[in-house]
Amino acid sequence: MASEQEVESFIRATFRSTWSLETLLLLRREPDRWWTRGDIVTALRASDLVVNNSLERLCVAGLVMVEEGGTTRYQPVDPALDDLVEGAEQYYARSPDAVRRMIVAAANPGITAFADSFRLKKD
Repeated sequence: MASEQEVESFIRATFRSTWSLETLLLLRREPDRWWTRGDIVTALRASDLVVNNSLERLCVAGLVMVEEGGTTRYQPVDPALDDLVEGAEQYYARSPDAVRRMIVAAANPGITAFADSFRLKKD
């Protein structure tokens, strides 16, 4: 199993939004199922744009496989990635706000630095 530091680094490096994480976790629940984009949009109650962006990033990260017809399924290119995804899933279940903050901070470092400059007390 991956360490908490490894999982945190994975979360920061992999996800640009919680939608991407939610998309990955949805696909991981049924790893043998080939999902259409419409199915994912419906299951997550998300927009086509959000799902398309998420799937594109997850494919580049080696976490999902997209067939020529557009169907997608969870299929990490390396078993170590599955361990990291499992760790991220557990972390997200345990501390969803902390994971959201990690994702936002990694995606928007300038905004985070600006907001932190107004904090009276560091966490």
